[in-house]
Amino acid sequence: MKALITGAHGFVGPYLAAHLEASGDEVVGVDRDMPIEDADAVRSRFHDERPEVVYHLAALSHVGESWTAPVEVLRINVEGTLNVLLAAIDSGVERVVVIGSAEQYGHVKSDRLPVTEDMAQLPVSPYGASKAAAEAIASYAVRGRDLPVVLVRAFNHLGPGQSDRLVASGIARQVARNERTGEREVRTGDLSPRRDFTDVRDVVRAYRLLAERGVGGEAYNVCSGHAVEVRAVADSLIQLSGRDMELVLDPERLRPVDVPVLLGSNEKLRAATGWEPHVSLEETLRDILDWWRAHDTDAA
Repeated sequence: MKALITGAHGFVGPYLAAHLEASGDEVVGVDRDMPIEDADAVRSRFHDERPEVVYHLAALSHVGESWTAPVEVLRINVEGTLNVLLAAIDSGVERVVVIGSAEQYGHVKSDRLPVTEDMAQLPVSPYGASKAAAEAIASYAVRGRDLPVVLVRAFNHLGPGQSDRLVASGIARQVARNERTGEREVRTGDLSPRRDFTDVRDVVRAYRLLAERGVGGEAYNVCSGHAVEVRAVADSLIQLSGRDMELVLDPERLRPVDVPVLLGSNEKLRAATGWEPHVSLEETLRDILDWWRAHDTDAA
């Protein structure tokens, strides 16, 4: 199977490429060499490569930063998805996996948790809105152009090498730096939200299984099925360090609006593919911290 990955050089892309290659697939990765907002460039690359399956990862994906650049987020995440889908139709792609987000659901009342795929999408951030709109575009491709598109709603995923703009990696980087410098403060945003965390290595397994067994036009949550308070993640990283550190609220890290709880049901994913998560949160956090210990040499 020849697979093309958009956004191949982001956080998830290298993990997905490695998993696909280990599974026997031929992989083509594209990123800045194919601007996703340039329809002609996307169409030309698809015609040159002729992939059988496309994993559409390319996006502006930082929820907090989407508030300061909503137009750019909508252009990349919505228009870019349309460009990918039209190029896939024109070049004869057999299947597209479009990666969406749990942020599409927005605020969900506690008595409606865990979130299932049939629940209404009521996003509260520009990022969440862009992903909901991209999914609507994908539904057009399914119904109007007969392109099998599998829709993924990925909950929080994390792992070694993730940007420190994301909460677990950002805290881990500070902890690793404090180990070297003797500093005690770890600056954070709001630690009260509860999130459904899955290791990126489990996430990419789900993506390939959905490419093989998912139903075109159907949406699937990719999640652990367990919600953990962000404070517990921060506390665990400090405990893994074994050093005395203090969590300090940084107002600059607060978002205008945040979803209190994101907790998903993965029953549909399990039923369709047999997927189960293999990597525990503790192992993931240990690997993230070890990664920053090895890669963050800036002690400033």
